[in-house]
Amino acid sequence: MHLIVGLGNPGAEYAAHRHNIGFLAVDEIARQHNFPPFRQKFAALVSEGVIDGEKVMLIKPQTFMNRSGDSVSKAAQFYKLTPPDISVIHDELDLAPGKVRVKTGGGNGGHNGLRSIESHLGKDFIRIRLGIGHPGHKDRVHAHVLSNFHKAENEWLEPLLDALARNAALIAKADAAGLMNKLALAVPSAPKAEPTDEKPVPRPKAQSHIRQARGSDPRPKIPESGPMSEMLRKLFGKKD
Repeated sequence: MHLIVGLGNPGAEYAAHRHNIGFLAVDEIARQHNFPPFRQKFAALVSEGVIDGEKVMLIKPQTFMNRSGDSVSKAAQFYKLTPPDISVIHDELDLAPGKVRVKTGGGNGGHNGLRSIESHLGKDFIRIRLGIGHPGHKDRVHAHVLSNFHKAENEWLEPLLDALARNAALIAKADAAGLMNKLALAVPSAPKAEPTDEKPVPRPKAQSHIRQARGSDPRPKIPESGPMSEMLRKLFGKKD
């Protein structure tokens, strides 16, 4: 059996948060592969099924993020699973929105869910890092992860979740390279920048390249008549 863990916080108020992208991914896997409804077990919501011949358990810990390891370790002990049998899907600040990295082991980057799992299982489980982007300053991180995805982010979020679910067999088979290749092809390479609550910096009124090149120099005197008069009027915009 392979355990696919989606990290998030339980409760409707957290459902669309960036921090809950792991829950969203597991829900989409369950939907596409016709898993039975989730049920309570191991202080989590779990569902079991088969993907491409591989037996899989999907798990969404209900202990809140900083105690995710409680649920994961209970399931691992019950089924006698080792860390390489466990893949954890989670949000990643240090990746651009829609980017994905898959690796075994490594640091937790300050992620409380990963830190909790490491405390129970060690570091050698598989991490599926789904980029949500960084807000630009550490003081804004908390608000960023605990706020809803914006509508504009669906441009990359929906293709990402869809492709992740379609290729869930590669998760169960621990094929990290294959999974990353599939997702890279499916997700837009340049997602739109996410909206922010900050007021945009006012921009100067658009100018033509001719006006920009002239800067603030005074307008030249335009002759009232003669062969150059009409052309200069058009170029410098002098009105009668």
